[in-house]
Amino acid sequence: MSVFLKIEKVRKEFPGVVALDDVDFQVELGKVTALVGENGAGKSTLIKIIAGVYSPDSGEIEIEGKKTRLKSSKDSMQLGINVIYQELNIFNKLTVAENIFMGREKRKGLFFDKKYHYEKTAELLKTIGLNISPSTKMQNLSVAQKQMVEVARALAFNAKVIIMDEPTSSLTETETRILLDLIGKLRENNVGIVYISHRIDEIMEIADKVVVLRDGERVGMLERDELSKDKIINLMVGREISDVFTKREHRIGEVVLEVKNLSCGFVRNVSFSLRKGEILGFSGLVGAGRSEVMRAMFGIDRKDGGVIYIDGKAAPIHSAVDALRHHIGFLPEDRKEQALVLKMNVVKNISLAALKTLKSKVFIDRKAEKELALSHIGKLDIRTPSENQLVRNLSGGNQQKVGIAKWMSTNPRILILDEPTRGIDVGAKKEIYDLMDQFASQGVSIIFISSELPEVLGKSDRIIVMHEGIVKGELSGAEATQEKIMQMAIVS
Repeated sequence: MSVFLKIEKVRKEFPGVVALDDVDFQVELGKVTALVGENGAGKSTLIKIIAGVYSPDSGEIEIEGKKTRLKSSKDSMQLGINVIYQELNIFNKLTVAENIFMGREKRKGLFFDKKYHYEKTAELLKTIGLNISPSTKMQNLSVAQKQMVEVARALAFNAKVIIMDEPTSSLTETETRILLDLIGKLRENNVGIVYISHRIDEIMEIADKVVVLRDGERVGMLERDELSKDKIINLMVGREISDVFTKREHRIGEVVLEVKNLSCGFVRNVSFSLRKGEILGFSGLVGAGRSEVMRAMFGIDRKDGGVIYIDGKAAPIHSAVDALRHHIGFLPEDRKEQALVLKMNVVKNISLAALKTLKSKVFIDRKAEKELALSHIGKLDIRTPSENQLVRNLSGGNQQKVGIAKWMSTNPRILILDEPTRGIDVGAKKEIYDLMDQFASQGVSIIFISSELPEVLGKSDRIIVMHEGIVKGELSGAEATQEKIMQMAIVS
């Protein structure tokens, strides 16, 4: 056993919060160590200590048997540790070669040695099995290819340990397979991998061991031959999670929304209906056009054709204001960029879409605004030290609930949820599923986009499947299977 990194009794506190409490953790070369836990468990804090971003309040760090202090991310990288964050650290308008050697360029005089960097980049790309040119602009690559370029950059820094934070959260199944195969190659080349993911199936496939954090403490470590989904989940949440996809009967009523022949960009002639109290799932591969349909329906993107009917009457929706007027709410998939204002507090985020109803003549009624926010914090069980907490400081699951609360504060009749459980832990996912059932039972009609087949099957009353911009078919919840959905989603 070749232990490269060893952490003992590490503790880290922030004002009012113990983020890590006497945590032990170690990484071996040629092994995949999965680090799991609910959002807010302390994973990000631990990784930032390993990366040199944070200094621990107490505890020791050893690298290759020597005690060390990591004062910066540069220190960590020089010692052979490289982190690939969920939000990729890339420069889209630069080439692959320029991204890989950013900050370590070799120059001929004053100029970038293009020949040297392109040759070295080509060698690295061949090593990881990525068949692209070093001169390709990053903006022309898929998310999976960008992930692999990040791996190539880590190898260019002679990384001995690569930490991957939710690397497959935005990938298709095919792209995920490519990345998991690459991790296998890295392991064979004696690179240590720390793999952070909420996708238990991936962890079961690739992990040599699993370390579980909960509420800032290490609560368990499972070796390969001890692994099971139930054990991992039970350690993560401290309780058994049974019936995650409990199928509840919804009292489905009359048609409230009809979309006929909607076209926008590559999306063509999409038609579907939605009933009162129904959860309508939208499935398909990433890039099938699901989000584009919803953005056009909500008035964010321009429609090239088609008509939207609400309660049987044509509803001209050309902007989000028009959609709001028709009592439609929309939670987009990118919560940090499109759904929330991270530098604002919980109150301000929840009230954003309802400000018109909170006006007292010219000014916002701050008392009513706070009461509205507190009401939804309670209803949705948003865990925050205070309603004045900045949203960026909340866990992913609680951020998602703030995004949902923003739209529920407008009393929507129709709520569109685009990948609402992406990047959140299993406990928070169950809470989102329960909220969906709760809203449906109150008569809210829900459109639910998900790339995870088990959850779209588990929560939908009816499923629309899209492929390359068109609707390929519709399945009732009772008749839908993974095989039927994938057949529609893949076959042209």
